[in-house]
Amino acid sequence: MSTCATASRALAEPLTGTAATARTWLLVEQPGPWGRKALTQSRLDPGLGQALDAAASAHGARVALIRRPGRHADHSPPAGHRVFLARTVPGASWVLTARLSGDGGLEALRAVDFAAFDGPAPPASGAASGPCWEPYEGSPLALVCTNGKRDRCCALLGRPLAAELAATGSANVWEITHLGGHRFAPTLLVLPHGYAYGRLDAAGVKSVLDAVRDGQVSLEGCRGRSAWDRPGQAADLAVRELTGELRADAVSVLAVRPDPDGQRRIVTVAHADGRRWRVVLRERAQGPAVPASCGAEPADPVRLDVEALEEM
Repeated sequence: MSTCATASRALAEPLTGTAATARTWLLVEQPGPWGRKALTQSRLDPGLGQALDAAASAHGARVALIRRPGRHADHSPPAGHRVFLARTVPGASWVLTARLSGDGGLEALRAVDFAAFDGPAPPASGAASGPCWEPYEGSPLALVCTNGKRDRCCALLGRPLAAELAATGSANVWEITHLGGHRFAPTLLVLPHGYAYGRLDAAGVKSVLDAVRDGQVSLEGCRGRSAWDRPGQAADLAVRELTGELRADAVSVLAVRPDPDGQRRIVTVAHADGRRWRVVLRERAQGPAVPASCGAEPADPVRLDVEALEEM
């Protein structure tokens, strides 16, 4: 039986500009099974999950559950939970971490202040409230979507990839509940910079992780940087393709505005050296139709085409 990922790959649907949008991520370790809406359909207290989701959404942040690759049939209560708090804006990309004991320790997350993360550096101790955060200084975080309850492609393609990556010991690998874009499975988010990827095998992910260690971006299979909206993601990648600039924090999106005719988006992209570009994008629905996820009705995919790219 055909899957949404098979159909999308066969039609060579573009990946550019399809990443989930979030300037801040809160990742909460929660082993065991996940439901379709994992924050309220897992062993995490559903009231806590609902509260965290509402608080994060109000400030352009996202909350997701994570777990280590492997079997997840254990029903014993976890001894503790690793949590990560990450910011993905260029020049202000950082990751904090904390270890919370038992299920009761997760209640400390209710005090996280998502409004405190607009500065270029992590908030001072206590400013973010909640857990006792520490700077994360380990290997890049590789987060592979594996939640088969949302879409079977994520489980069929994501779990083997996560297991293979974990076996290599080349990164701090976690399974994650949702990254959007099931049909681009296996999907991957890499922190601290927050670039998302699709359709990569283990060798492709290794190249991505090698780039991250050097403070760079790999463009192969890249969907975009989660700090930007879809037009910003597409414009960022278009400027990188044009200039060959791969340093993660060298390119920023300054503004996205609609064209007067409403059919285009005009994006201003800046380089750390002072250069700027004007990128004109047209959003269009263009077939052939493909299902957004397994079981969904096929629809014309919406893509962002670069109509103009000029240095200002």
